[in-house]
Amino acid sequence: MNNQLAAKFANPDQGVYFIGTTPPKASTEDASMLEIADKLLARLAQVEFDGLIVYDIQDESSRIDKPRPFPFMSTRDPREYAAILSQRSGRSTITYKSVAQRDATEFTDWLQETDQTYGQNNIVLVGSPSSDGKVRLPLNSAYEILTSQPQQFHLGGVTIAERHASKGNEHLRLLQKGRQGCQFFVSQAVYNPQATIDLLTSYARSCRQLDIEPRRIILTFTPCGSAKTLEFMQWLGISVPEATRWRILDAEKPLAESIRICQNNLEQILNACLSLGIPLGLNIESLTNRKEEIDAAIQLYRLLKATMELQLAKRELDQA
Repeated sequence: MNNQLAAKFANPDQGVYFIGTTPPKASTEDASMLEIADKLLARLAQVEFDGLIVYDIQDESSRIDKPRPFPFMSTRDPREYAAILSQRSGRSTITYKSVAQRDATEFTDWLQETDQTYGQNNIVLVGSPSSDGKVRLPLNSAYEILTSQPQQFHLGGVTIAERHASKGNEHLRLLQKGRQGCQFFVSQAVYNPQATIDLLTSYARSCRQLDIEPRRIILTFTPCGSAKTLEFMQWLGISVPEATRWRILDAEKPLAESIRICQNNLEQILNACLSLGIPLGLNIESLTNRKEEIDAAIQLYRLLKATMELQLAKRELDQA
């Protein structure tokens, strides 16, 4: 992690702001991958951001019986794409890694290669999307292996507020992952603000009781412009309340309506949780490659970053 980003992460009073993206499909030639990276960065030239999050896309068909709304396509190595984006933008990158498909030796080799070949030290490890018995390396084992390695990684984890809504124990997962080395968490896309508020509140209370500093939580938001995108969001496990679903689908401009909803959701979360002392951040992504939704994600980023910065500035004023 570069020094500038490290300083931002270390300062609980500052927000951190990311753009989420996926690597090009596996068949993409090297030259085309560079063009795709440059095209993305040109789109982002109009906004100030701290870094990019590059996802490791997996076929999650085993997680759910319903067919995937958009066909799964394997991609180029996320580390490779992250290294290109970092080199060409001068910004930090966070690289996701799904650990279930490799054994311990392969994962150890992956860590060494990630550090030495690709220069990627900000990583988020993800476990298996289902418990179908095909897991070669459990997430807990991956954490153990990572802590025994000589490389210095800035480790992140995933948090899912929907799990808290159904099981009530996601804050305990955050505490455990913190003990296992996670320095920050990235949420699943937020469309149910109350689930996120409940999770953050439970986590903050537990941290106070244990007298530990809460880890930074980066909240993910995504625009939604069509019934197909909405179907994909729900397939991914994103909780979309029924009233919200109809607000988007019945709107004259669904994308614009989804952006308004996301801003309102963030305001609700900040109003309820900013006083809890949890360092926060934002990650804005487009779940599809539709140009309108990619452009809308940039609009959403600008609006949500301004919303969070305003609330942080107001809190600073109140504390002065």
